[in-house]
Amino acid sequence: MTAKPKVFYTATATATGDGRNGHVASADGLIDMDLVTPNPITTPKKANPELLFASGYSACYNSAFQGAAKSMKVHIEGSSVTAKVGIGPVSLHEFALTVTLKVDAYGIDQATAQAIADKADQMCPYSNAVRGNIEVKVEVTAHEAVDA
Repeated sequence: MTAKPKVFYTATATATGDGRNGHVASADGLIDMDLVTPNPITTPKKANPELLFASGYSACYNSAFQGAAKSMKVHIEGSSVTAKVGIGPVSLHEFALTVTLKVDAYGIDQATAQAIADKADQMCPYSNAVRGNIEVKVEVTAHEAVDA
């Protein structure tokens, strides 16, 4: 079990209306948007909870990746993380999420990038929150520097 954190920041948001087809707003006013239920046939015209989760997870994991590199004393030229959050039924009236994190690391070799990603997975609060609850796949691609 993870130790209880010493909280230094709390995000607060409220959902109203028809849940996934309702509205969400953060207490600080930075988020204020209508939501729509994801539909596998059409392209959404509004955000949905999975999109918000993917945004948060990708940013958090990228920060953890860069922090892990720094703690390992590895210089990276940069990194990006793309999160794909899927939702689907696992049984009648029960749904679950899956996550794929695509990590691109620049200026290092594949083995080093994988080692950093492994450490980032232990550091990232989102990874720690979903571990054992959501299937998460991490795909790491290293892009070594090319001499000009």
